Amino acid sequence: MGPGSVVRDTYGAWQVSCHTPPGAKEEKCALVQRVTAEDRPNVGLTVLFYRAIGEDKKLLRVMVPLGVLLPTGLGLKIDGQDVGNAPFLSCSRRGCVAEVVLQDEVIAKMKKGKTAVFIIFDTPEAGIGIPVALQGFSEALASLK
Repeated sequence: MGPGSVVRDTYGAWQVSCHTPPGAKEEKCALVQRVTAEDRPNVGLTVLFYRAIGEDKKLLRVMVPLGVLLPTGLGLKIDGQDVGNAPFLSCSRRGCVAEVVLQDEVIAKMKKGKTAVFIIFDTPEAGIGIPVALQGFSEALASLK
């Protein structure tokens, strides 16, 4: 989340972070988790899960370091099952952002699952899997307005 974000709650591995966007009447909250690859301390992800304003869409946004292969997108597995890829939208000096609208079936898997693994590629052959704990996801999700 942006500057001025406040962590409201922590559920397992997830923080509920809220801020009020400029000109908005109500605050916007997201589930946030920051993780680092176990074998690559310089490779970290920030995972954000939030509802789109004014629509019943649930979005997953992942920020990854610069230097990833963009055409491959970001892979996602939940408890070892391949769930799909998210395209990268943009890159800035801080890293690159992938975003995808999550279907209800994927959210259901995340609620029941133990571990999500996000896969980024720095070469076409070699993916780096970064595990994200799903512990507390269901409770954190229920708290999102």
